[in-house]
Amino acid sequence: MRVAVWRRTTRPALLGLAILLGQAALSMLGNTPVQAQWGDSYQPPGNGGYSEAPMRRRPRDAYYRDDGAYARQPRYAPPQEAPRQFYWPWEDRPQQPVAPPQERTYRAPRPRSNYGTADAQRPPPAIKRRERPARTPTPPKPTIAKTAPNVQIAVFGDSLADHLAHGLEDIFEDNADIAVVDRAKGDSGLVRKDVVDWPKSAEDYLRANPKVRYALVMLGANDRQPIREGDETVDPLTDRWKALYRARIDALVKVFADHKVPLVWVGLPPMQSESLSRDLASLNDIVRDSVTKAGATYVDIWPGFVDDRDRYAASGPDPEGQIAKLRTADGVHFTKAGDRKLAHFADVELKRLMGTATPALTDQPPTATIAPAGPPSTTGPSLDGSGQPTDTATIDRQITAMLPSLPEPPGVPALPVKPAAGPVVPLGRTEVSPGGTLLTGRPRDSDNLGTVERTLVRGAAPLPQPGRADDFRWPPG
Repeated sequence: MRVAVWRRTTRPALLGLAILLGQAALSMLGNTPVQAQWGDSYQPPGNGGYSEAPMRRRPRDAYYRDDGAYARQPRYAPPQEAPRQFYWPWEDRPQQPVAPPQERTYRAPRPRSNYGTADAQRPPPAIKRRERPARTPTPPKPTIAKTAPNVQIAVFGDSLADHLAHGLEDIFEDNADIAVVDRAKGDSGLVRKDVVDWPKSAEDYLRANPKVRYALVMLGANDRQPIREGDETVDPLTDRWKALYRARIDALVKVFADHKVPLVWVGLPPMQSESLSRDLASLNDIVRDSVTKAGATYVDIWPGFVDDRDRYAASGPDPEGQIAKLRTADGVHFTKAGDRKLAHFADVELKRLMGTATPALTDQPPTATIAPAGPPSTTGPSLDGSGQPTDTATIDRQITAMLPSLPEPPGVPALPVKPAAGPVVPLGRTEVSPGGTLLTGRPRDSDNLGTVERTLVRGAAPLPQPGRADDFRWPPG
């Protein structure tokens, strides 16, 4: 209780004593202006008085900075940790500060000293760029003009025959003596005679063009429709329909036989529609039977446009063996590669007919061949006693004729003549004959001794033969 009373009575006394001491100090200084310490500003008294602005106290833990302001100084500086060398995968590795790129100062080019007026007016040298040599364009294949070909190959049929004609034109484009004549008519067939009557049309064209040496026919894609015979209308693919259709095939084949023009009838390919493919396969059977009976050539192209399961294939190997798109999007017609492959089947038969044709290709009489003039022959004595000079070649022929001919060595078999091209056999499936035997297999040898049955059926080892590796008899032989 006494301590509290002492504090209440002592504080006012001490405060008053401090005020008196401050006034005494100011009176001793007089009118001399006093600058405040610790950065505080002091305003001189006005009208003999002092400024009543209170003095700001400097914080205890502040320090003075050069810019005249105070900043709080931390009581302790935490020690700086050394950079870590290991970080866990889930921790973020601090990025090292990257120094900003230094800006390059542009220096103006040093002016050249012109030693004369001519040098000052001379233009700067031009920069020569290296020019690349231009690629030599591939020259187009020269087109051979077929002004007067001696052989004409006429193609008759529907829109598929048009693709056949285009493919044959590519094959014979380098032969100036052979021309392909496209006589195809779209939407035509043997059923609708009101569109094109093909026996009459072929007769008129062959009579007006005697240079036609070979003919190709490809018809039937539009024939899956009823046939009208007089007042009768027959549904497609019935027995009556097949009989009428066979008669129209025979009538067309007879036109070429009468004009003695070899005929190649190209069969129909499979289509994307399964029902259409089945019907066209039936038409191919009718055409094959009629054409082969008439002595003409039938070409089956069906295996060339199917896959290994005998189904329609839009792509396949072209004549060069490269996989290409052969059919168009409608599933009926052919692409350019398909035209080439389609014509390849017919070209094989055409080349066979051209190689075995006995009549002359032209109606002109044979002309004598004039040998080119050569150097004067060396003359010598005559061997026949006539005394007339004879050249060296004649002497050699006469000597060869006098020599006896050497006999042929016995036992030398004659080499078989191989054809230019064989049948087209698909590589993806096995071709068998109607009896189930492989077409390329040789006939089975007869097993008179029963070796095959004893070895493969019963499992008994074959008897050893003298001189064979399994002959262990001693003495050998």
